Amino acid sequence: METGTLGAGSAGQCTSHRSWGSPHLPQPCPAVQLEELAAVHYEEGQKQGQRVVLGTGGFGRVELVRAQLFALKRIRKDWVVRTRQQEHMLTERRVLARSRCPFIVGFFGSFRDAQHIYLLLEFCQGGELWTKLREVRCFEEPLAVFCSACVVEGLEYLHGHGIVYRDLKPENLMLDQAAVLQVDFGFAKELERGEKTFSFCGTPEYLAPEMLCHEGHDFAVDFWMLGILVFEMLVGRPPFHSTDPQKIYSRILDGCLLSHCQALRPGQRLGNTASGIRGIKKHRWFGAIRWKAAEKAMWGTEPGSPTGPGHCVSTGPSMLSIPIPPHPVPPYLSLLADL
Repeated sequence: METGTLGAGSAGQCTSHRSWGSPHLPQPCPAVQLEELAAVHYEEGQKQGQRVVLGTGGFGRVELVRAQLFALKRIRKDWVVRTRQQEHMLTERRVLARSRCPFIVGFFGSFRDAQHIYLLLEFCQGGELWTKLREVRCFEEPLAVFCSACVVEGLEYLHGHGIVYRDLKPENLMLDQAAVLQVDFGFAKELERGEKTFSFCGTPEYLAPEMLCHEGHDFAVDFWMLGILVFEMLVGRPPFHSTDPQKIYSRILDGCLLSHCQALRPGQRLGNTASGIRGIKKHRWFGAIRWKAAEKAMWGTEPGSPTGPGHCVSTGPSMLSIPIPPHPVPPYLSLLADL
């Protein structure tokens, strides 16, 4: 089997990468080779003996593997070539490798063999936000506030390093013990302030009007998608939906529901005005969030204190400044109780 990394480094072994962040926050990089990763199998039930699959898509699938517990994203090379995703693939790896943020999934390295490309990622045992949302139909407001706050922190980090995400949706958000993490950066784009990009990508229900009109788009599309995400978490479905993508696009252009994040003009969209992402953080809907606690999760209890990728410092309950009756524990933790 041919092994190696997508970029520089010795064959088949994880390598460290230059990061966007404090020099006091190194990325833990275990010396793991592809051959050392053992698949985890179900031990009981209807799937007994089968590999544990964390997610699937057109690219391939994400499996649970063991050296430590990691998520191994396996992407078929023929799919990458057939769908012309080479640049997206390289961008995803580059963004993941450089990110040092507890609200973005941790990246430990990449491999390849004759048929596949592999990304070794942090294992988030809570699973996809989308799966939990389907199970309960819609979230109670305190849970939606918490999830949205985690997303805002992740977007602030990405935008601060010149990255527009462009694929925000429940399927791309993972739950760990303390926070909601963003994953899947195939549509991410490195962008300078004032620059626009004209590529058409994303999920139909989440596309911003300027993408549909081919007017060029920038960081503002992420705030549009944030508004759609908030609506879907509270209602159980996105505001613009249909089995026909063209009908979805028409409904998006005809009007919007979350007036601030969904402002049709990008320059008037909350998060993209003169106050920047602070405008979102100061909105009264986030009144229960202690943003300083989120900052401690990112940088440690003291400036420069080391933390690993995706490992928050008391992020969950400490981010909320109000009790959440009648639940004995915060509702976002109760979603993980069966794991």
